Amino acid sequence: MTQNEKVINQTKAWLQKVVIGLNFCPFAKPVFEQGKVHFQVSDAQSLECCLEDLVAEALRLDQHSSIETTLLIYESSLQDFENFLDVVDIANDFMEEQGYEGIYQLASFHPDYCFADSDDDDPANYTNRSPYPMLHLIRESSIERALANYKNPENIPDTNIKVAQELGLEKMQSLLKEALE
Repeated sequence: MTQNEKVINQTKAWLQKVVIGLNFCPFAKPVFEQGKVHFQVSDAQSLECCLEDLVAEALRLDQHSSIETTLLIYESSLQDFENFLDVVDIANDFMEEQGYEGIYQLASFHPDYCFADSDDDDPANYTNRSPYPMLHLIRESSIERALANYKNPENIPDTNIKVAQELGLEKMQSLLKEALE
């Protein structure tokens, strides 16, 4: 097994155990089960290369309507969470400059994700913690379709935080750790 295959398998395990398993994203399961999620490992070491890989994934989505969403995984870069947040801001601006506003939305996940005004050991942070830093490119049209048939989508984040806090820090840490095994 190559290193990229290992990283993708770990990301898939996290997606299944945490995101789908805890229903953090009620729209993820059918898309994952239908094979409509593309997993791409980036070896980018510079901001320029990170953005090049992001555009490459947007182009992939442009060219392949069968792919609903892409997880762009930065296995060996963007390890510092504060730096990662800076890159997320730059990436959002860059996607807008490239004409992708309203077409794709970016979500972000990181092993050290910490919500503003939150303690590092708050289990709620695990709603956005992942095995590796990653950007999630989501088709806006997919989001609109999913939300049209979902009652009270604005409650999803609060529900997720409640679930994570009820499970507790140790359980959330163990779920993330299991994905890496």
